[in-house]
Amino acid sequence: MINGTVVDLSRLQFAATALYHFLFVPLTLGMSFLLAAMETVYVTTGRPIYRQMAMFWGRLFMINFALGVATGLTMEFQFGTNWSFYSSFVGDIFGAPLAIEGLMAFFMESTFIGLMVFGWHRLSKGQHLAVTWLVALASNLSALWILVANGFMQDPQGAAFDPTTMRMHLTSFQDLIFSPDAQSKFVHTSIAGYVTGAIFVAGVSAYYLLRKRHVDLAKRSFRMAVLFGVLATIGVVTLGDALGFVDAKAQPTKLAAMEGLWKTEEAPLPLNLIAFPSQAKQRNYGAVQIPAVLSLLETHSLYGTVPAIDALERQAARQVEDGIPAVQALEALSRNPQDPAALAQFDAHREDLGYGFLVQRYAPDLARVTPAEIRQAAKDSIPPVAAVFWSFRVMVGLGLAMLAFFVLATLYSLRNRVQEKTWLLKLALWMIPLPFLADEAGWLVAELGRQPWTVYGVLPTWMSASTHSVGYMAFSLIGFVVLYSTFIAIEMYLMVRTIRLGPAEPGGPRDRESAPRPMLSGRPFAAAPQVAKRED
Repeated sequence: MINGTVVDLSRLQFAATALYHFLFVPLTLGMSFLLAAMETVYVTTGRPIYRQMAMFWGRLFMINFALGVATGLTMEFQFGTNWSFYSSFVGDIFGAPLAIEGLMAFFMESTFIGLMVFGWHRLSKGQHLAVTWLVALASNLSALWILVANGFMQDPQGAAFDPTTMRMHLTSFQDLIFSPDAQSKFVHTSIAGYVTGAIFVAGVSAYYLLRKRHVDLAKRSFRMAVLFGVLATIGVVTLGDALGFVDAKAQPTKLAAMEGLWKTEEAPLPLNLIAFPSQAKQRNYGAVQIPAVLSLLETHSLYGTVPAIDALERQAARQVEDGIPAVQALEALSRNPQDPAALAQFDAHREDLGYGFLVQRYAPDLARVTPAEIRQAAKDSIPPVAAVFWSFRVMVGLGLAMLAFFVLATLYSLRNRVQEKTWLLKLALWMIPLPFLADEAGWLVAELGRQPWTVYGVLPTWMSASTHSVGYMAFSLIGFVVLYSTFIAIEMYLMVRTIRLGPAEPGGPRDRESAPRPMLSGRPFAAAPQVAKRED
C-alpha cells in the first residue's frame, strides 16, 4: 500500500510544476499566430512598420518560449519518477502522443524558431514568412499531441486492459486522436492561448500609448491584438460550451461538481450562479440561482437533465460491487494467466475494474470488504466540489470580462479613438494578468474535476504513484518550487527590461546592429577601416 502522504506530495509537485509551466504555454500559442499575422501584413504591403512590429514582439515571444521549454522539460520525466505505476499501466497509450510531440512538433518548432530569429537578413521575405507560420503551426501541433495524451486521461478511448500483461494496450490510434474530449479540449485550450497573446500585446501597446512612445507601432499592434482577441474570446466561449457538453457524457462527476448539483431535480434545472458547496453536508449554502439555465447550457433543451451527485454515488457503489470480482479475477490470473474461470470472471466484470481498484484503498483483502468501505469508495468517486465549482466560475467570469474589454477596445480602435480613452488604456494594462488566471483556473477544473482518477474510471490516483519516501517527495517539491519561482522571476525581469527598452527604431543603433555584415565567399567579414589620405 502506497503511503497516502507520498501520493498527496506527488500530486502537489506535479500540480505545482504544471501550473508554473502553464503560465508560459498560452502566451507562446497566442503570440506565435500574432507574429505570423504581423509579418504577413509586412510581406503583402511592404510597410517597414510591420517588420518592426514582428521583430519587437518576436523578442518577447522568444523570452517566453525559452523559459516555457525550461519549465516543460522536467514534467515528462515526472511520469517515470513519481508516477511509475501509472507509466507501467498506461505507458503504451500515453507515451505514443508524447513521443510524437517530441519527435515531430517540438523538433520542428525548435528548428524553425532558430531560422525565425536569425533569418531576417538571410532569408527572403517569403521564406521568412513561411518559417514564422511553421513556428506557429508547430507550437499548436505540440499542444495537440499533449492534449491528446491528456484527453486519454479524461476519457480513455482507443485502449483496452489486457489481463495477461496487466497493462492497458492501444486498440485504435484513430479513436485515441479523435476522442471528443481531446479534440474539444485542444481547440478550447489553443484558442485560450490566442486570447492570452492578444491581451498581452494589447496591454503592452497601451503602455506605450499612455507614455506616447512608439505610437505608430503601438496603435497598429493594439488594433491587431484586439481584433484577434475578440474573435478568439468568442471562440473560447463557444468551444467551452461544447466541452461542457462532452463532459456531461464522459465525466458526469466533473459536471456535477462544476455546477454544485447535490440532489436530483426535475427539469428544467436551475444554474447555481453563486453558491458555497459543503462536501460533508452535501448541500450548497447561500445559493443564487437562475431558473432553467443549466438545462439549456448542458442539454440544449428545457426538458434535459443531468445526473446529480446523489445519483452518481449510488451508481458508483454498484460499480464498486461489480468491480470487486474483476480485481479478484486479476489476482487469480497473476498466479495462473491461463485460468479459464478467472478469465471468464474478469471478462464479465472488466468494465468496472477501476472501481474495484478504488475500494482497495480501504479493503486490501476484497474478500472481506464491508458495505461501509463500499460507500466510502463511492463517495471518493466525487471530486472536490468547492474547488472545482469556484475554479469554473473564476474561469468563466474572467472570460466574459475579457470579451467585454475586447468589444470595447475594438470599437474605439476602429474609430481611431483609443488614444483619447486613457481609462481604456489603463484598463488594458490591468487586463494582462486576467487570461493567465483564467488559464490556471481552467487547468484546475480539468485536473481536479478528474479526481480521484489518473485515468477516468480506470486507474485511481492513489494507485498510480511511485513508492518514494515522504522526505524525498518533500525535498523535491521544495526544490521544484524554488527553481520554477526563479524561472518566473527571470521571465518577469527580461520581459520588463525588453518592454522598457522598446522596439528598435528604423536606422537606430540597435537596428544597425541587427543589419547583415558584408559577405565575401558566403562568409561575413568586417569592413576594412578607412585610412585617411595624407595631405602632402
